[in-house]
Amino acid sequence: MRRLVITEDAVAAIRAAHPRVFARPAAECLRLAALWTLAGLVLAIALWRVLPDRQTFIAGLGKLGFLVRFMIPPAHGGHLDQMLAGLAETLTMAFLGTLLAALVAVPLGFLGARNVVPVGLFHFGLRRLFDGLRGIDSLIWAIVFVAAVGMGPFAGILAIAVPDAGTLAKLFAEAIENVEKRQVEGVEAAGGSPVERARFGILPQVLPLMLANVLYFFESNTRSATILGVVGAGGIGLQLAERIRLDDWQEVAFIILLILLTVSLIDWVSGRLRRRIILP
Repeated sequence: MRRLVITEDAVAAIRAAHPRVFARPAAECLRLAALWTLAGLVLAIALWRVLPDRQTFIAGLGKLGFLVRFMIPPAHGGHLDQMLAGLAETLTMAFLGTLLAALVAVPLGFLGARNVVPVGLFHFGLRRLFDGLRGIDSLIWAIVFVAAVGMGPFAGILAIAVPDAGTLAKLFAEAIENVEKRQVEGVEAAGGSPVERARFGILPQVLPLMLANVLYFFESNTRSATILGVVGAGGIGLQLAERIRLDDWQEVAFIILLILLTVSLIDWVSGRLRRRIILP
């Protein structure tokens, strides 16, 4: 095998052609040092304002250990049927909320893509709508919808669907903007209408990514639906909050283990489905 030899002249030529690879200018080094110093200062101030003092931290750890001892061994207390019913309600909330968000996000994603609707003002306004929907956490939406439509899973479904519709629409729009143009141009050359261009030129390219994102959001919303139950959206989260208020820590531990098992199972199934969709 021949040995590659780089002469000093070749190194000098590379240095002359790409000076930034070998040495950054002094101004850029100072700029980077100032940015890192500012970032470190912000981090230090944030930790100083947020972290508790040493005694409070140690006391909190001791109390946490005290509660964990009460959780062992986990027990369902004869309420397994109620817990399973609550878990099924939580899964229903996550599924219907994700499905509703996906159904709304698909047309919004097409409207929000520059290569589908090339109108700058419309595109800017629609993207700000996406920001507004996803800028408010689902927990806040749950409090609003519980006050509007009452306690129960319907409020949880709406609280999941509204912010996810904005997030999925943004993801779908960005995927549509990055599609291969030749397939779209082929549909146009064959005399296809704008609807046919979207249906046959764009949708087949982005559909696997759309489905993969929806599956990921369903997995994530299973956890979110549990939290929403704490504020009155029903499901297993409501039962978890009731056990915590009653200091029934053995049943709390059982519910937590039940949630972890369910989320792990959904994570495994959705991961396999995403791989099958993206890499058939």
